Amino acid sequence: MKKRVRPFIVGNWKMNPATLARAEKIWVDVQKGLVGRKGQSDVAIAPPLPFIIDLKEMAGPQKIEFVSQDVSFHPEGAHTGEVSVSQLRSFGVKCSIVGHSERRADGETDQMINRKVLALHEVKSSAIICVGEKSRDSTGDYFNVVEDQLSATLAGVKVEDLSRVIIAYEPVWAIGSGKNANASQVEEMKLFIQKVLSDIYPREKASMVRIIYGGSVNEDNAEELLKVGTVDGFLIGGASLDAKEFVSIIKIADDYARFV
Repeated sequence: MKKRVRPFIVGNWKMNPATLARAEKIWVDVQKGLVGRKGQSDVAIAPPLPFIIDLKEMAGPQKIEFVSQDVSFHPEGAHTGEVSVSQLRSFGVKCSIVGHSERRADGETDQMINRKVLALHEVKSSAIICVGEKSRDSTGDYFNVVEDQLSATLAGVKVEDLSRVIIAYEPVWAIGSGKNANASQVEEMKLFIQKVLSDIYPREKASMVRIIYGGSVNEDNAEELLKVGTVDGFLIGGASLDAKEFVSIIKIADDYARFV
């Protein structure tokens, strides 16, 4: 019998909010909303990097990890504006999103993403690897797009480092659009991603990689995406900036995990 994985809920704040004061307010409200929670899910937020240290100092009783929205594959040196994996580790950030569609749109390639994944694993940090098609076609070529992204970004990743890999399926056409892939489409892609992983790694190891969904997730569709889509959590954009809604999604995931 396959061991059930804990849902992983990540709030990606992107370049929001505009001020530290507003970030602190969201953070405090999330903490208040989770008082008394018996967590069945792992929770993390990815705020703008300048806010992380201040927010960490305000941490409450809930165990909520911090994730970076990106990372450099360079260890150090003359790379203006870049932040290395060791620098993130130095203030307690042990996981990074890589390959988000917004970064890909700015020219980031699968090869660059792969170098970031390997750099993270070099210091025992985890990578949330984003994959997803720009559009859907009637011939199913979008499956090939996702397979190519997975194969390229996982090149050289050792089987013993799979525990530090999370795959975030984020169909580009659903991000920030108010649209989301329906639960059946999400389940179909999750099964496909599991197959691709099992073609690369031993099936037992591949089956333990968490596959989460990102793309206009909200409190209205979260339960169906978990139950029917069978995803292992969410990468949440806009809804994570609304403390009440973010807390609601976390509790939906907790309830789902409790009764599965």
